[in-house]
Amino acid sequence: MSIPDQIEREVVIKAPVERVWALITEAEHVGTWFGDAGAEIDLRPGAEMSMSWEEHGTVHARIERVDPPRVFSYRWAPYPDPGGKEPVEGNSTLVEFTLAEEGDATRLRVVESGFTTLDATEEQRLKLREGNVEGWEAELGDLAEYAGRVTA
Repeated sequence: MSIPDQIEREVVIKAPVERVWALITEAEHVGTWFGDAGAEIDLRPGAEMSMSWEEHGTVHARIERVDPPRVFSYRWAPYPDPGGKEPVEGNSTLVEFTLAEEGDATRLRVVESGFTTLDATEEQRLKLREGNVEGWEAELGDLAEYAGRVTA
């Protein structure tokens, strides 16, 4: 069985680009709408990032690209965490956020890629991808809702 290498999702958020940028790049926000147990972000290419969930624990990431307020990407090692190893191709996927103005709202596009190159069995890659397909759907809904009730 062959699995697709990437997940693509888009959502229109009723907030200006600068506000959505803050919500996806500042730890206080990411640790609320994405993780439920906090986040740490050093917003520089090559720097570290972590996101925590009470149920799933902490996931580590490495910032890849920071082009405010349009493009933000990181490489993360979702489940299972690679045992403290730095996220690199083979043990992680690449998550890319692209923001575009759409009237007084923001179109946020998320692409997560690299599932076919993960150093895992086909079954593990498929399970991870399926979980993230559901996860991005839920998380982007949470982000849109969160954006409506906070100011960044």
